[in-house]
Amino acid sequence: MEKRRLGNTDLHVYPITFGGNVFGWTIDKKQSFEILDAFTGAGFNFIDTADVYSRWVPGNQGGESELIIGNWLKKNNNRESVIIATKVGADMGNGRRDLSKNYILKAAEDSLRRLQTDYIDLYQTHWDDETTPIDETLEAYAQLIQEGKVRHIGASNLSPARLKDSLQIAAKNGLPAYETFQPQYNLYEREEFEAEIEPICLEHNLGVLNYYSLASGFLTGKYRSKDDLGKSQRGGGVEKYLDGRGFKILAALDEVAKKLNTTPATVALSWLIHRPSVTAPIVSATSISQLESIIKAPNLAITKHEIDFLTQASAW
Repeated sequence: MEKRRLGNTDLHVYPITFGGNVFGWTIDKKQSFEILDAFTGAGFNFIDTADVYSRWVPGNQGGESELIIGNWLKKNNNRESVIIATKVGADMGNGRRDLSKNYILKAAEDSLRRLQTDYIDLYQTHWDDETTPIDETLEAYAQLIQEGKVRHIGASNLSPARLKDSLQIAAKNGLPAYETFQPQYNLYEREEFEAEIEPICLEHNLGVLNYYSLASGFLTGKYRSKDDLGKSQRGGGVEKYLDGRGFKILAALDEVAKKLNTTPATVALSWLIHRPSVTAPIVSATSISQLESIIKAPNLAITKHEIDFLTQASAW
């Protein structure tokens, strides 16, 4: 397993990003520590979270994931050996997405405090805020970088036009440019990214950290009918995949997984890892057994023929 350079940054990561959205939601602090210990114990070094994780849980305020990660970093005294990414701009309960300069500067301080660190390796725009000028947002990031509180910046969920505009404004005004991008992308949901976003990422060498890499668990093969939707808290988001194309993708994953003596999840992640634009797919786990399927993906001996077979089976 080799590290990959994250876009044009000086960050080098192994090709799986652990998604911290489950911390403080579907797993508690103790379980989160066990998963993080196992993930880093297997050699991986990249953890992604956001200030809004997991505000949607009754009784939560947001920041719960960052707090758990911060406590884990303090307990293990391993800040220098892991790369931490977090995000800003989501609705934290004030009814709007906010990328204004003052808001970002305060939000960064809050994230640093929760993470118990004095710097964030990758600070990302989570959702667009079209009421704030792009240059104002980038000026906030410039100040944080100058102060040593942020090393690099990235974005998530921007439209192709807004991503292009952001890159152009950064170049024109000598401001920090986004060096990574987080799209929704997996074997089922391909069209939006491949048609519009992927060309921009390849042109500008943006590191791609795609989320929903396993389509909310659908690509693990766990959900094969509506009767399966109650198997987890995320089951409700899977029903849309239960169509002809979805079943065709599952059949292809089953075939390759059987041939390689592995799981559909491992195969689905391996396909992503072999995409020329993708650096490190984001994926979560709520158990050690789930994590085992994830961490096997980078070393899976999958062939070009098998990758092409999956690409054709999931064609859009």
